[in-house]
Amino acid sequence: MITGDYAREMARYGHWQNKQLAAFFARLSEADLHQDRGAFFGSILGTANHLLWGDWIWISRFDGGQGPGGGISESVLLCEGLAQWLPLREEIDKRIGDWAATLGAELLDGDFSWFSAAKGAEVTRPFAQCIVHMFNHQTHHRGQIHQMLTALGSDAPVSDLVFLPQEG
Repeated sequence: MITGDYAREMARYGHWQNKQLAAFFARLSEADLHQDRGAFFGSILGTANHLLWGDWIWISRFDGGQGPGGGISESVLLCEGLAQWLPLREEIDKRIGDWAATLGAELLDGDFSWFSAAKGAEVTRPFAQCIVHMFNHQTHHRGQIHQMLTALGSDAPVSDLVFLPQEG
């Protein structure tokens, strides 16, 4: 079972990873960001958009705030370019961090329910599993982006959790 401390560390890790990705994205041309690279969500930006959309939909379920609208297929079109993606990425990362800060150190037990547009139904799962899923989803898609960056000939960010800078 997980605790609030786990969620806070993963929120910090996700923000660190996204800041690193933003720096690598800034070095690429718009054409490089938009080129279909055969990934599930096509391009680097399409995958980054889907990841951002997924984070936004999950945090809206957790904190009760505004969500992104649209579905998975529209998620790749969330932002037209980096000028839109960067501030929205920061906003959603802050929201995730703020939400994680509200969680206590106790185990996160109990169920969580939401309407899944993908399933077309109400879904109930253990709350801790939903939290782990959000963070696992991030890691999965950042791995795809990492691969696309390296295939492009770019360096890619350090992604090892053990190298997350210490708060200080």
